[in-house]
Amino acid sequence: MANPRRTSYSSNPLPISDPTPQFQSQTPQTAATLLTSLKVFLKKPHAFPFLLSIFLLLTWVSLRFQHRYANPSFHQSSYTVNEKGGGYVKDSNANVVKFPSFSSLVMKDKRGWLINPVSIALDADVPGGAVSCASIHVGEIRPGRVRGNHRHHTCNETFVIWGAKTVFRLENNAVKKGYSEVTIGADEVAVAVSPSGTAHALVNIDAIRTTFFLGCQDSVMNNNGSTTDYNIWNDL
Repeated sequence: MANPRRTSYSSNPLPISDPTPQFQSQTPQTAATLLTSLKVFLKKPHAFPFLLSIFLLLTWVSLRFQHRYANPSFHQSSYTVNEKGGGYVKDSNANVVKFPSFSSLVMKDKRGWLINPVSIALDADVPGGAVSCASIHVGEIRPGRVRGNHRHHTCNETFVIWGAKTVFRLENNAVKKGYSEVTIGADEVAVAVSPSGTAHALVNIDAIRTTFFLGCQDSVMNNNGSTTDYNIWNDL
């Protein structure tokens, strides 16, 4: 009688291949294929608009970050920007309104520009300035020089500043440093206000140009009297 057929099993199982080496071997091939495809795409004419778009996007992002972090104080809540009629920028901490010479705040014709500093300060809601000019000073500040650095106790003062890159510093005990500063560009005009009892200074930080300014005080000052404190800041 024939024995029934039995299925024989090997005592040594067949090895199971590991898919990982196969996957790893395909990865370089996939990367090489993508790189080759990218090279072919970049050689085609329609790749130029695509690359230009990428470049413009990166440039825009870079400029946005530079504008944001180059001058952090510009983004403080003390700043107000008015873009109507050429616009102006107001810093409430430093009591400064600055604007380009083509702003609607400036009366401009072929002869040049003309402003009323008292009305500009009032219209921009900058408090503490002179509402009338009982005393007026007009002068210049040469590169690297300082005017002011003093405190008047008996008058409010309003300034017009133009001509060179200039820093206006105003005493302000509400901020950590004890003062606020605004930089005025050479192509800008600024109206700055220093209330009575508040120290102020004008610093020409331009390498070449001369700063020009007009100071309007609502009372006649005696610079030799005891109503003015001098040399407020040692770093100027």
